[in-house]
Amino acid sequence: MTASFDTLPPVAFVGGGNMASAILGGLRKAGLPAAHFEVVEPWAEARERLARDFGIAAAAEAGPALARCGIVVWAVKPQAFADATAPVRPFTGQALHLSVAAGIPSQSIATWLGTERIVRAMPNTPALVGQGTTGLFARAAVDAAGRAQVEQLLAPTGQLLWVEPERALDAVTALSGSGPAYVFFFLEAMATAGVEMGLTPEQAHRLAVGTFTGASALAAASAESPAVLRERVTSKGGTTHAAITSMQAAGVQDQIRAAIHAAQRRAGELAAEFGRAA
Repeated sequence: MTASFDTLPPVAFVGGGNMASAILGGLRKAGLPAAHFEVVEPWAEARERLARDFGIAAAAEAGPALARCGIVVWAVKPQAFADATAPVRPFTGQALHLSVAAGIPSQSIATWLGTERIVRAMPNTPALVGQGTTGLFARAAVDAAGRAQVEQLLAPTGQLLWVEPERALDAVTALSGSGPAYVFFFLEAMATAGVEMGLTPEQAHRLAVGTFTGASALAAASAESPAVLRERVTSKGGTTHAAITSMQAAGVQDQIRAAIHAAQRRAGELAAEFGRAA
């Protein structure tokens, strides 16, 4: 075990899908042994994958083994969250609970689990390759030590950002949580255009992905805003100017903003649909 994880208690995962796998994979690579984890995953195929990829023997249902865990990560779908808490609650009253379920308010989670030690996280899928961006919100009962444990747990997935108030997580969900899909959507269009112009699919894909990777790295390293960086590439009358002018005429920026606001509204609707505390 690496020194940076010396204070991390045993961790339970309720749900063993992609996001749980991203966190587990990072922690296993960092040196935490399989015995440090308990996983509850009802699907046999997912349990087999966890055993194959991480050497973790997941259980089909919650049991007393969960009681040894100081942190419980809730990696379940929003619509399944409430029902999933009932069999887990008897064993995890003393644990810190971390939810990665979109839209479910911390107050509902606190009511379902009978504890105020709740942290909500909104990660995104680049966490699977250690390049994620995760927004975090902690209820008042979570102290500095609890926050530090959450940061330890999620560090292998990428960047972390604490936000307040809790409703800011809806904006995080819309911007970065759903954001990779926007990038993939744009990449699809770029690669398709490349093929239409005579490139092979492999060439078009490589150029499109490389352009996004490089431009993102430049934006991260630069003190200039994206608008300024764009202007520096856009010579009046040139090829880039023709492309940007076409997108502006089509209202692409307005449509992107509208789409992100739609995602934010949906995050609020998820809370209304699946986050009602009994």
